[in-house]
Amino acid sequence: MRTVRVPLFCSFIALVASASAQDTAKTAIDKGDSAWMIVATALVLLMTPALGLFYGGMVHKKNVLNTILMSFVMMGMVSIIWVLVGYSLAFGKSTNGLIGSFEYLWGHGISVTTPYGTQTIPAALFMLFQMKFAIITPALISGAIAERIKFSGYLVFMALWSLIVYAPVACWVWNPDGWLFKLGALDFAGGTVVHLASGVSALTLCYVIGKRKHAAVVPNNLTITLLGAGMLWFGWFGFNAGSALAMNDVAVTAFLTTHLAAAAGMLAWMGAEAMKGGKPSAIGAASGLVAGLVAITPAAGFVEPGPAILIGLIAGVVCYAAISLKHKLGYDDALDVVGVHGVGGLFGAILTGVFASPAVNSAVVLEGGRMGLIVKQLIAIGAVGAFAAVASLILAKIVQVTIGLRVSDEHETIGLDKGTHGEVGYGLDGSLVGHGVIEAPAAVAVTSGELVGASSN
Repeated sequence: MRTVRVPLFCSFIALVASASAQDTAKTAIDKGDSAWMIVATALVLLMTPALGLFYGGMVHKKNVLNTILMSFVMMGMVSIIWVLVGYSLAFGKSTNGLIGSFEYLWGHGISVTTPYGTQTIPAALFMLFQMKFAIITPALISGAIAERIKFSGYLVFMALWSLIVYAPVACWVWNPDGWLFKLGALDFAGGTVVHLASGVSALTLCYVIGKRKHAAVVPNNLTITLLGAGMLWFGWFGFNAGSALAMNDVAVTAFLTTHLAAAAGMLAWMGAEAMKGGKPSAIGAASGLVAGLVAITPAAGFVEPGPAILIGLIAGVVCYAAISLKHKLGYDDALDVVGVHGVGGLFGAILTGVFASPAVNSAVVLEGGRMGLIVKQLIAIGAVGAFAAVASLILAKIVQVTIGLRVSDEHETIGLDKGTHGEVGYGLDGSLVGHGVIEAPAAVAVTSGELVGASSN
């Protein structure tokens, strides 16, 4: 019997060792995946200044710097908040599925040498990737209340919003312990977490702050709006394809579907515009491609190319129609954040339930049938939308009665660039020269838009 037991025992040990080696291999850091995720993280960060340009070109000339800065400053403020507190609340272990623990508080325990969960990238890299999402989401809101929000009030509101709204919603949807994650609701890259939450919060702020004194759309530079839109399209590949957290077939699928939906959204919006008014516009092209990108975001890694095109087409038409509602409902959404991001995120989440395929991604589970998945998507939409609305309303009211949210009438009249920052976006302003704000260059004068003088180059 010993001659039989020894080989059997040795075989058992070999089997256990083999299984352990396989488990270790599954959780080891992969250099290729990590390299891709570093690139994707950088691409997502690029989206925030791109958003600033996209928004900045569409406001009055006197508010262009303030509008761009409201996006730009989030890269500084939210980065610190995320490392110190936000990441732990979003992705720390959760016992209730609503909010994470404090295990990563102050950046503690975020390793650069061990993987995040079962992924093949360092935990610190995952944290950085998610940081870029946390940065751009509050920046999206800024477009709705552009040209009239007090800068200090904006900063305080967004700091609180990042912790009290964004972090819990990210926990619900993306944390493996989150209640919507366990429910089976799908959001590949942020249809509910980023776009629906920001769109609903933007609508709430619009009602709290009120309308601009001069709400007519007077774009100051549509060329930078188009540049910003193109940069958003480019950066969105990191946003969506990077959400695969590896360089694999799902990442390639997300890259492909993202591009197709953006193209379809642009064409659909311009087509709807042409049918209604006869003139497809540059703003329409830019807004349409963003609508397509927004709608495909929750579905990017779950659908095939054909449905991606259809999602983009639907988003282009629906979001174009949605922006007209602000006039009927009486709210002043300066740059159509609600119509594009709120409505686009909502329809994208629903269409994810309609088109998501297990053949594309094994995370798609249809045990309850197609309708069961759609119901889960609707539950996620309702929960995220209601929470974002109520929490944003409370936060806005608190900031409003403490430090204030609305700029003074004087600053709104002269523009927030001068009133808030003491700067101007284009050219020189005599009122700022000689006051320690702008130094006048030698031998340069501005006449009819042309530089005159020996030092003009």
